[in-house]
Amino acid sequence: MPKDREYIASIQKGRIKIKQKNAKYAPGRVSIHCLGTGAKGAPKAMYLFSDQSRYLFNCGEGTQRLAHEHKVKLSKLEHIFITQPVWENIGGLPGTALTIQDVGVPQITLHGPPSLSEIFAATKRFVILRNLKIVMAKSSQETMFEDNVIKVKYIPLSKKFEQNVSEQIAISMPTSSGNNIVEDDIDYYAHECSGKSKKLEIVSSVSQNLLLQQKEMGNVMSYICQLQARPGALNLDACVRKGVPPGPLLGRLKNGEDIVLANGTVVASSQVREPDDPGPVFLVVDCPSVDYLDNFVNNREFKKHQKFAGKDDEAAFLVVHFTPQEVMQHPDYKKWMDDFIPSTQHICLNESNVCLGSVAVHRIQYKLNLLSPTFFPLLGSRGAPLTTDGCESRVSKKPKYRGLELENLKIEPVETKSDENSRVVNTLACYHLRPTKGFDSSSEIRLDPQEYIDETLSLEDFPNVLKELQQKLSAKQSVLSIREFPKVLFLGTGSCIPNKTRNTSGILVQTSESKSILLDCGEGTYGQLVRFFGPDMSREVLASIDAIYISHLHADHHIGLIGMLQGRKRALEELNKHKSAVYLFAPHQILTWLDFYDKFFESIGEEYMLIPNADLVMGKIACEESKRVKILNNLELKDICTCGVQHCPNAFGLSITHKDGYKITYSGDTMPSENLVKLGMGSDVLIHEATMEDDLGEEAVTKMHSTTSQAIQIGKRMSAKHIILTHFSQRYAKLPRFNDNFDDNVCIAFDNMQIRLDELPLVPNLYPALKVMFAEQYEELEHKAVKRQRRLEKDEAVRAKTLSSNLHILQK
Repeated sequence: MPKDREYIASIQKGRIKIKQKNAKYAPGRVSIHCLGTGAKGAPKAMYLFSDQSRYLFNCGEGTQRLAHEHKVKLSKLEHIFITQPVWENIGGLPGTALTIQDVGVPQITLHGPPSLSEIFAATKRFVILRNLKIVMAKSSQETMFEDNVIKVKYIPLSKKFEQNVSEQIAISMPTSSGNNIVEDDIDYYAHECSGKSKKLEIVSSVSQNLLLQQKEMGNVMSYICQLQARPGALNLDACVRKGVPPGPLLGRLKNGEDIVLANGTVVASSQVREPDDPGPVFLVVDCPSVDYLDNFVNNREFKKHQKFAGKDDEAAFLVVHFTPQEVMQHPDYKKWMDDFIPSTQHICLNESNVCLGSVAVHRIQYKLNLLSPTFFPLLGSRGAPLTTDGCESRVSKKPKYRGLELENLKIEPVETKSDENSRVVNTLACYHLRPTKGFDSSSEIRLDPQEYIDETLSLEDFPNVLKELQQKLSAKQSVLSIREFPKVLFLGTGSCIPNKTRNTSGILVQTSESKSILLDCGEGTYGQLVRFFGPDMSREVLASIDAIYISHLHADHHIGLIGMLQGRKRALEELNKHKSAVYLFAPHQILTWLDFYDKFFESIGEEYMLIPNADLVMGKIACEESKRVKILNNLELKDICTCGVQHCPNAFGLSITHKDGYKITYSGDTMPSENLVKLGMGSDVLIHEATMEDDLGEEAVTKMHSTTSQAIQIGKRMSAKHIILTHFSQRYAKLPRFNDNFDDNVCIAFDNMQIRLDELPLVPNLYPALKVMFAEQYEELEHKAVKRQRRLEKDEAVRAKTLSSNLHILQK
């Protein structure tokens, strides 16, 4: 959750002082890091690192999570450069901005097409930036950005029109649009602040006419970057040989001055300093389609840094390509690349890469897979190369460990091939620009499955607990009749913000091989789905999604919706399938956001058909009957209903009853709700948020969430056969605290956990092994709970003593 305002203000003051101190000097270390590779399901993001300032180029959905996992500190990030205002480049901006705000950055400057700033205006209701100022730089051919680290020249490009860019902007349009976006003025986080609703005004800095022009023209921005020149370092050994005494003369030599010693000897600065570093040049380019290719390859500014450069130090050392792979394969683009000098290196951040960026997700999945390969299958996308190159299967048969027979673990390597022109990269690959120059793959992420397995199996008593678990599961499975469908896949089980092991809310309910319903869609849900099923199989699964349910308009439940809609559209195109728009069950107010994005950024309106949650409220169905019947038939459902729940405005719970008879109820975010009890009566499974542990009840009330016991009690009251707890506070990254209310029908959800409905009776058997597997983290939770209890008892004793003293005074 956001930090205290006074705390953030104090951090901001400190950062401003440090920045002012460093402003006089060019940094000694600068490197480019690949944070998001642009692989299918991965964000596009490149991080320019110096020992003073940091800069981000593109910020795709999931950037915030990768930065957190890999400890890429955002505290010095103040400038974000975007090549094109499309979701794959900007989907991570809202979440990243929240993180930047929490670490005390006072201001972020956006560089790129002028429509960028409007993303924050449009998300102002559900992305609350109270302590971060968003500034839009004037990015044009006539301007440039410069600070003590870098100089950046803007290279705007547009599609091939008869008129040039300036003529396009000059096209006359009506002074006002006849189809303005209706604003939603609700503050969806008022309950976490003063408790009073506050009207939020969306102030637009860019006219709607200009936004429409920008979308029509498809403006793209590339960047020519050059590090600031840095004087060569002083060679102290050379100074000693020349007889220069310690003192101020060294400073003068360092600053480039020639000096005269006391004996009359002249010492030139060039004699005792390393050669000056004029600052290497690198390009960040994006050519989204062949429509831009003509303007791109013939751009005069690019030619100045190719083999036609007037000076050697003006030739580009590196070109970073955000260009799609199919465009890079075009003969004209290849020729453009060939026009760079032979030493110029090329890095591509696009779907030619396969690395999705996370090690932590694979680490925990390999561990949980030991408990049940059925519930926790190895992820379909390995996402990174293995530690041992060329290892085809380090665990290829059923190995034995202390008498344990493990399930078959097939660990396959990830193949990455660079073509003749550009380098395929993995997350954290870097290119050093200063003091040395060159590509460095030593920091790239790698997976070591055997390490993850060994460190788990070596835990005290774990092999014995695992053996007991295997015996229990085998015995109980033999008496169960298990249907393939329905099954539930948890893509995100954490609250508020993503962490390494729990993404924000997303649950895929697969009712058949060809029918699926997605419950909520936090940032990175699309990437999670690709990671679980793999790039190929994920297409079939995406194509099967016929409905998406959004419970309420907090960002962690819907900010991934645009990426999911676009991913589904691409999957259908690649499979050459034709399906109707997805049914979008959501609060009606979501149209404020979706209509704005559709009108001014990318067309997505044809990808969904909105059915307002309020039209499906149990007992008050407002949806036209013929339309409702058609929806039910298309989704193979017998019934679908919602109810209002106690969270933020326009928050809903959902129940679906399949034509085969089973009923699934989902709470969304809510305090204990009577409406939900009525809605879910007789459910086969209740999926309920359990954000807080029981002794954090006051915090749960403040934030209008439920504790674990409250969620379980709701399930009991509706006579649900099974209860699955999810949406855990990120303080429970591995495991929530158990209590006496965890009966045999209560399950805990993990990311990348897939359960068939008939398997739910088996899940509680995992708990003893889970407690051993995550013993260290669980003991820490218990320790913190004990400290909280002692603090409460102490506070209560102080209050009682004060009350007694006051009564004693009154009696006198």
